[in-house]
Amino acid sequence: MTGTVIDRSITAVLKVASVTSLTSASLTLTAVRRRGGEPLLASALMDSPVVGINEDNVTKWMVENVGAASPVTFELIAGGRSNLTYRAVDAKNQAFALRRPPLSHVLPTAHDMVREHTVISALYPLGVPVAEPLGLCTDEGVNDRPFYVMEFVDGSILRHRLQAEQDFDWGTRRLIGDHLATTLAQLHDVDVVGAGLGGLARHDGYIERQLRRWRSQYEQMRVDGVDHGGIIEAVGDQLAASIPTQQRVAVVHGDYRLDNTVLDHHGRVRAILDWEICTLGDPLADLGVLLCYWAEPDDETVALLGAAPTTADGFVGRDQVLQSYVRHSDLDVSDVAYYQAFGYWKLACILQGVFARYRAGAVGGDQGSVAEFPTHIAMLAATAKQTLEQH
Repeated sequence: MTGTVIDRSITAVLKVASVTSLTSASLTLTAVRRRGGEPLLASALMDSPVVGINEDNVTKWMVENVGAASPVTFELIAGGRSNLTYRAVDAKNQAFALRRPPLSHVLPTAHDMVREHTVISALYPLGVPVAEPLGLCTDEGVNDRPFYVMEFVDGSILRHRLQAEQDFDWGTRRLIGDHLATTLAQLHDVDVVGAGLGGLARHDGYIERQLRRWRSQYEQMRVDGVDHGGIIEAVGDQLAASIPTQQRVAVVHGDYRLDNTVLDHHGRVRAILDWEICTLGDPLADLGVLLCYWAEPDDETVALLGAAPTTADGFVGRDQVLQSYVRHSDLDVSDVAYYQAFGYWKLACILQGVFARYRAGAVGGDQGSVAEFPTHIAMLAATAKQTLEQH
């Protein structure tokens, strides 16, 4: 798995207190190939028709609903193990981003395009950095599943150390952690009722609900012949027995990390991406996940899993990222280690789902290195256990 970058929920580098870049849930981009400087999946480079897109129907819908000019070309730029994201360019060279669910093996409550569109539509007018939503299609006759279209936000999405070194100088890299933490605090300050998101989910019991959800999905995604020795279940029980008191009801992204953001040339967040598992709940869960992903150069498994962008010289450490969040939030972060442990455990459950879809032949993107996922699932669960016991 060395050097592989795995999007949405998971590109990972971990240590006993941190996963560096295991990409989710969002698992979003893996085995990156490049053309013209733009990262593309292998399936995006295949001849038309592009997998997951009925080009005639979608082009017609975009012309009628989002002001596109025919013809429209599509490229798959992220996905296969989670929701699929495409870059669509029309005859006037206007660029759009289109999101749709994976091709098959979809759990009933997952991959909800209406939910994603609802969230960014509520946040965009408030100045939270998200792509401008342009249109939602729920007519499955158009493209088999619902999809939505938003603006295509240009900028840097950092997935590995070399890219961070190429895109930003030392001084700018020094600022990225503060920008990311500040943006997260801004998201958590949103008045969920005032934003029209009060009905998105229950306001209480977030961690309890999350533990039930991810454990249920883990159990639904078991793979014959793959046994993790009961560690997922054991750590889930430990987490359930020591849940901190929720301090605030906030919009929780659920997979907030560096490579789920688009950065401008100053290292500031232009857009937060991948709202697939967004809900309402405990904001410190987002902070824990961010710290899980924020790799440091001395993390024990960097050599095994590949260098995350935050291992580049200039990036501040986790403690500085945490302090940046504290400076912009009135929340008590003394229990943040619990939320880091929860983040590791959740990532293990997510990765199990990705692995199950891979084994079922239901992913549309590069499938390289997925066979090694069981090892990393067990490593994540063990890291969660150790982090929790140090809490």
